[in-house]
Amino acid sequence: MKPKFVLKAGVLALAGAGLAFGGYWTGAHRNDGEAPAATATQIVGGDKIDPKTGRKILYWHDPMVPGQKFDKPGKSPFMDMQLEPVYADDAGDAGTVAISPRVQQNLGIRTAEVTKGKLAAAVEAVGSVVYNERDVALVQARSNGFVERLYVRAPLDPVRKGQALVQLYVPDWVAAQEEYLAVKRMQGPGAAGLLDAARQRMRLAGMTEDLIRRVESSAKVQSRMTITAPISGVVAELAVREGMTVMAGAPLFRINGLSTIWVHADVPENLSSQVRPGNLVEARTPSLPGTVFKGKLSAILPEVNPATRTLKARIELANPGSRLVPGMFATINFTAAARDEVLTVPTEAVIQTGKRSVVMAALGDGKFVPVDVEIGTEANGQTEIRKGLEAGQKVVVSGQFLIDSEASLRGATTRMSEMPAPDGAKAAGTTHRGEGKVESIGKDEITFSHGPIPSMQWPAMTMGFKVPASGLPKKLAVGDTVTFEFQQTKDGAFEITNISPTGAPMQGMKDKESDAAKQGGMNAPANQREAKK
Repeated sequence: MKPKFVLKAGVLALAGAGLAFGGYWTGAHRNDGEAPAATATQIVGGDKIDPKTGRKILYWHDPMVPGQKFDKPGKSPFMDMQLEPVYADDAGDAGTVAISPRVQQNLGIRTAEVTKGKLAAAVEAVGSVVYNERDVALVQARSNGFVERLYVRAPLDPVRKGQALVQLYVPDWVAAQEEYLAVKRMQGPGAAGLLDAARQRMRLAGMTEDLIRRVESSAKVQSRMTITAPISGVVAELAVREGMTVMAGAPLFRINGLSTIWVHADVPENLSSQVRPGNLVEARTPSLPGTVFKGKLSAILPEVNPATRTLKARIELANPGSRLVPGMFATINFTAAARDEVLTVPTEAVIQTGKRSVVMAALGDGKFVPVDVEIGTEANGQTEIRKGLEAGQKVVVSGQFLIDSEASLRGATTRMSEMPAPDGAKAAGTTHRGEGKVESIGKDEITFSHGPIPSMQWPAMTMGFKVPASGLPKKLAVGDTVTFEFQQTKDGAFEITNISPTGAPMQGMKDKESDAAKQGGMNAPANQREAKK
């Protein structure tokens, strides 16, 4: 009998060890799936401490639903992810955002340093080429006459200085010249005075000094006169034709020079303070690709276009070869004087909301804070910072919109959590109702796979609830389908208030229903009235 007893004891020992190992394996894998962080949290003096960092944990939350707080780690009831801890040193400033290096890398966050140096503001404007109104000549008739020959027959014909334009026959000059020649042939005292008077009469008739010298040298009447171009350029206006009668003072030609040209550029009103007369400019036109014309800003015209809110800037350009002609489109680059000792940041780092400008300053250790700044001019991808930052600070140039959104969300969440609750909310929380299947039962938690809960705007999911202080029904088992009610506690947890199998009365309502059933009145529950019948 003794050997059999020993054999049975060995078998029982091996079976017990197998059960223990199976229980350990099941519990270990279940804990790994539920909340691995729960076993890592340490309690020191009543505070929850993260052993990895040594930082104090205030609570856990789902980053996608930051308003809900949980007193222990676990799986989020909202998303398929683990709850994340919120540390005490992160909650000091609602505007400060702490981001781990891994998340920074995923978001592509880049930083740049606030630098001090020169910032040459480059202003670009567009305009059109026009004539230089200071380089113009007007040709008029000096006396009454007739147009015998016209050498320039069409407007915008190019002319050179000294080129013949028109030949006129002037009858009034004939009498003045014959008088001069008659006095010149006279001999005797006083002839010199008469000769000077006759010469003056020719001048008053409109004859030029060159024509008078020709009359004196040839001693012949010059009744015809050829008018030449006083400057080189183009005939902008042609007001005469062959055979016409012209009156003294009538305009014949208007000639515009092309050695220099003007460009009227439209400068935005908000940039007009950055350009000054005398600034050097560079002009480019699509008509002459690759060619750069250099000049200077000669004047800012004192008039604002009310439709485009622009000022007219007059630029004078040298025009070698007369390649620029009126009507051409031109792009003008103004080069303003560079200023020293200016704080600058990359333009992409500035978030402009319309009423204010914000940059995300990097504090180190993965912390960022939004800073209101006052910006100035912008040039070459750099923006001047007049107020709000100091040289050497680092600002975010990529991913700052995500950080700014997170900072605003945390600030709003903090303000909402600090608001006093209404009297009704202080007295009792809102009760929510749901139906589901029991997945697991623990000492302090019961897990349901429940359907949608409209009052919480929850979809169907599996999550854990806090066990009520009165405990669970004794016959409740895993796999049962139940109807339950719960409330959210002050620490953000969800606690069961009533629970019963589907079709049975709520646990917390059994006593009241029994009293009503004894009375037998209309106050009895409907299911009990049906049982009596």
